[in-house]
Amino acid sequence: MKSFFYKYRIYISVVSIFSIITLYLFYSALKPNKTLPVFNPADVNPELVDSTVQYISKYHTIADFSFTNQNGKTITQKDYEGKVYVADFFFTTCGSICPKMTTNLVDVQKAIKNNPKVKLLSLTVFPETDSVPVLKAYAKKYGVIDAKWNLVTGDKKEIYTMARKSYLAVKMGKPEELFDMVHTENFVLVDQKKRVRGFYDGTKKEEIQRLIEDINWLCENEKNE
Repeated sequence: MKSFFYKYRIYISVVSIFSIITLYLFYSALKPNKTLPVFNPADVNPELVDSTVQYISKYHTIADFSFTNQNGKTITQKDYEGKVYVADFFFTTCGSICPKMTTNLVDVQKAIKNNPKVKLLSLTVFPETDSVPVLKAYAKKYGVIDAKWNLVTGDKKEIYTMARKSYLAVKMGKPEELFDMVHTENFVLVDQKKRVRGFYDGTKKEEIQRLIEDINWLCENEKNE
C-alpha cells in the first residue's frame, strides 16, 4: 500500500489540489453575494413617511439641507458629499431610548474614527430647546469627535421635512401641533450617492454590529455601487 502511494504520490497530489480548487470555485460561485437594498418612500412604513412622497418607488435621495452644529458651524449636504454616513433623530433631554442610542452611536464612532469615508449626523427633534450650547454640552458628555459627528439644530419645519421626506425615519406627532415629531429608534444608513441603504434599531447591540458591517461593505464596494 505504501509503495502504491509513493509511486502515484505526484498524481494524487495534483488531483487533491485540483479537487480543492474546484470545490472552492463551486463554493464561491454558489455563495450569494452580499447586497444592500436601496430604500424609497414606498418601501417604508407609511407612518414614518410624509404623505406627499409615499408613492415614490425609485430614485429617492436625501435632499439638500442646512443646519447648525454643536460648534455653531453651518452644516450642509456638501459636508457629507461622497461620504457614507449614519443619521439619527434625538433630543438631549430624552430619558428613554436616546441615552442608549447615543451610547451605541459612540460605538459606531469608535469603529469608523479612522475611516475618512464615513461620518455621523444627529438631528434634534426639539430645536427650540436644543441650542448650540446645549448640543455642545451633550457632545462633550458623550465624547463626540467634531470631525466625525455633527449634532445639529435648526428650523423645526426644515428638520421635520428632512425627517419625513428624506430620511423616512420619524413619526408624526400630534396632528394639531404643526411639525410635531416623534423620533424613533432608527439609525439610517446613507450611501455615497445620498441614497438610503438601511435602517437599524439603535437600541440593540446586534443591530449596531450589523450597521458597522454594512458601513464597511459600502466603503469596500464603492465602485460597484
